Amino acid sequence: QVQLVESGGGSVQAGGSLRLSCAASGNSVSRKTMAWFRQAPGKEREGVAAIYDGRTKTYYVDSVKGRFTISQDNAENTVYLQMNGLQSADTAMYYCAASEMGYLKIVKLAERMFASWGQGTQVTVSS
Repeated sequence: QVQLVESGGGSVQAGGSLRLSCAASGNSVSRKTMAWFRQAPGKEREGVAAIYDGRTKTYYVDSVKGRFTISQDNAENTVYLQMNGLQSADTAMYYCAASEMGYLKIVKLAERMFASWGQGTQVTVSS
């Protein structure tokens, strides 16, 4: 399995930006399905974005479309989540996840799709 370490979280005001990083080790992410999930206090973990099929496809949950961008640097073995226009509703612990499975099309992310997880990085947005 691949080991994942997230970084880049922090506290920002509403409307601000953050870029999360997910550094992978132990295995290449180039052929994997990579995703970001988030979990707010008292809520279930939610799939936010994914990049898959050799970086040719992406998925975003409706609430972040147009504001978040997922990308992957195979040379750095790192996945990024650029978050712009942050809102208080984006406050959560953000987790990176990796799957060996390939998908033709992702219509919704589920935790059971991913075997490897990072420890998370906290994002707090104040209004």
